[in-house]
Amino acid sequence: MVPTRLRGDKGEEAAARFLRKRGMKVLERNWRFRQWELDIICRDGDTLVFVEVKTRKTGGMGTPADALDHNKQARLVKAASHYLSRNDAWDEPCRFDFVGVVDSGASMDVEHIENAFDLTGMNI
Repeated sequence: MVPTRLRGDKGEEAAARFLRKRGMKVLERNWRFRQWELDIICRDGDTLVFVEVKTRKTGGMGTPADALDHNKQARLVKAASHYLSRNDAWDEPCRFDFVGVVDSGASMDVEHIENAFDLTGMNI
């Protein structure tokens, strides 16, 4: 049995490898500022990409994408705003991606959703 934290770490590593293979440059992993966290921050061309990664085991309750609800999106936007402020990067184009990883035990299956959500209608 794989502990949840270890599965999450393996999923984030699989996600980072996947993004690199797609030509993205990983800038930061597990970036934290106070209570705010961003799983992966990368660059896709001239775009700064904030990537949320969720890992689930095969047959588990729900899909990885189920965890990307409105509240989680709002927390990601707040975290990204702190990152942009701390790095003087407000002028950079950016987007929010999602990577869902399903751990079957034998493999880590990765699904990447580019532009997983936008800020339309958000009250941040």
